[in-house]
Amino acid sequence: MNGSLDFSVILHGQYGQMIVDGVMLTLQLAVSSWVLAMVLAMILVVIRLTTLRPLQWLVMAYVSWHRNVPTLIQLMIWYFAVPTLLPESVQIALNDYNAEFLFAVVALGLCQAAYFSEDIRSGLRSTPDGQREAARALGMGYVKTMRLIILPQGIRNALPALINHTVLLFKNTSLAMVIGVMDLTYVTQQLENETFRTFEAYLVSTVCYLSCSLLLMGAGALLARRFQRVYAR
Repeated sequence: MNGSLDFSVILHGQYGQMIVDGVMLTLQLAVSSWVLAMVLAMILVVIRLTTLRPLQWLVMAYVSWHRNVPTLIQLMIWYFAVPTLLPESVQIALNDYNAEFLFAVVALGLCQAAYFSEDIRSGLRSTPDGQREAARALGMGYVKTMRLIILPQGIRNALPALINHTVLLFKNTSLAMVIGVMDLTYVTQQLENETFRTFEAYLVSTVCYLSCSLLLMGAGALLARRFQRVYAR
């Protein structure tokens, strides 16, 4: 084999389809994990802002755990350790329904929720206290005030950090290969093993990850400008 580059092998036929399938699964994993993380982050923020100390401590412990334990370890815990606590029938059912993907979504979503919740909480701290007082004066309850007034502004303020952590979540999907998720990184390793075109395989993978990350950052910038126009009116 000479030292010249040849992308024809890995970009056509079954190998080209493998790359497409890997990219699609990576995007599905990222989107599913992001939705779970954002929903859970909202709940964590609302609980953290209550006056109930025990619930606040639970949220603080949750955030501390997920921010200080490596994401790779969390993936392994969910895939290798958690199923051993479940009944055998449930384990079999999970294996029949793509357990690798499911546990990857749960692990990445729960982990990223800790980061999202702290981003949003930081954004909420920059919201004037007068708006909460005005909402109470209008007879609005705590939940309604948070949902209609405080959270939208907090998310707007936290948008730069949320975008950065969204890109981080997308990149962390590559860790799911260690539990057998056939994402882009897993497919890249397969291509390298089968074609021996190491540089070409990893270069294509790098371009795919870079393109998706830049698109996410661009979409986030557009969203930030839109928020600025809306709240400037």
